[in-house]
Amino acid sequence: MPENHNDFIGLRRSIYHLDSQINLSKAEIESLITHALKEAPSAFNSQSGRLVVLLQNAHKRFWTKTLHELKAVAPQNTHASLEEKISSFAKAYGTILFFEDESVVTELQTTYPLYKDKFPDWSQQANGMLQFAIWSLFAQNQIGASLQHYSPLVENFIYKDYDLPTTWKLYAQMPFGRITAPADAKEYTPIETRLLIKE
Repeated sequence: MPENHNDFIGLRRSIYHLDSQINLSKAEIESLITHALKEAPSAFNSQSGRLVVLLQNAHKRFWTKTLHELKAVAPQNTHASLEEKISSFAKAYGTILFFEDESVVTELQTTYPLYKDKFPDWSQQANGMLQFAIWSLFAQNQIGASLQHYSPLVENFIYKDYDLPTTWKLYAQMPFGRITAPADAKEYTPIETRLLIKE
């Protein structure tokens, strides 16, 4: 834990031990996510980030299907560890799927051709900031989360299951819930090797 417990950046950690007994209502969770989605920065105010929030049965079905897809391609001797890992995500309260709407990126490339090559990078950067914003708001409210990446396997079912536009590109999945065990101590690379200040 950071020395300043109001330090929302320091509170944010990858938490893998979660359950569904969170201390916020569904409406409060929606309010946190909505606030981050509205206020997270994006290049040219493109607001290209898209979210699908899976709760209860939808959340559990997502991880059941993810495990099925993983088992179809993973060696047999890894199945037990995969089941344990995916089960830990399924025990959480919900999962957020993070997308970028590539139709927005394409429109910006057409409108501003000078920056055509940069918009895909800026789109990814914006999605990363959106992920961080939600993760940090969760941490402030004693909700744990981690960031997972099971693309392209889960793309085998999500577009059909959730009736999503094909222009939505999936970047990450975030299971979240009540923290049942803290994260391990974090190791820090010496800051003097990472930060330069010039005058």
